[in-house]
Amino acid sequence: MKTFFSFLMVSWVLTAPAAELNPALVSWLAAQTNIQSWSADFVQTRTFKTLTQPLTENGHLWFQAPNRFRWELGHPVKTIAVRAPEELLVIYPRLKRVERFPLSGAQTGPWRDALALLEAGFPGNQAALEAQYNILSDTVKDQTGELVLQPKSVSARKMIPQIMIEFDAKDFSLGATKLQFADGSSMRNDFKNASLNTKIEARMFSPEIPSDYKVVEPLKQR
Repeated sequence: MKTFFSFLMVSWVLTAPAAELNPALVSWLAAQTNIQSWSADFVQTRTFKTLTQPLTENGHLWFQAPNRFRWELGHPVKTIAVRAPEELLVIYPRLKRVERFPLSGAQTGPWRDALALLEAGFPGNQAALEAQYNILSDTVKDQTGELVLQPKSVSARKMIPQIMIEFDAKDFSLGATKLQFADGSSMRNDFKNASLNTKIEARMFSPEIPSDYKVVEPLKQR
């Protein structure tokens, strides 16, 4: 389950109360409201207390406002995560396996709290931010802005106590996200070659599942 969330939750790019932020952060957040679609390559770096060297992997992200996304990790692709209309799909092509996580219904628990944070997507509004996050810091140094957030949900915070977002304070492009996990491990994603407001085919967010893939619903197996 942790692998699932660690892969997905890097898509958080959030808003914050403008009156409390550095002016450069306010400008960056205002620029995000113009985003209809966004895609970029990324380098993912995972660090663990048990490993002396971090693990790195390349990937690509597609985002379509307000809340559709597709992450592909690895070349060739090892994992695909897609936010479909009513569910999250995590696809493992090498294993011919798909995991389905519903986004509707009355399910509760830590995983649902985490998905609620994920669904915040790209910038929302001040009320939504204040309801879900504490702003730990907001700084700008050498044209790089940094926003550090803490989920207010206790169950979500037990999984991911801190989220960091970096952006270019000059052109307002997203630079990186970093998730700090409760066990001391972390995951950083550095973005490059971004494309703004270009057409993304609808099929990217509604993938066809081959007939020989095994489809499972982990939450029903608990």
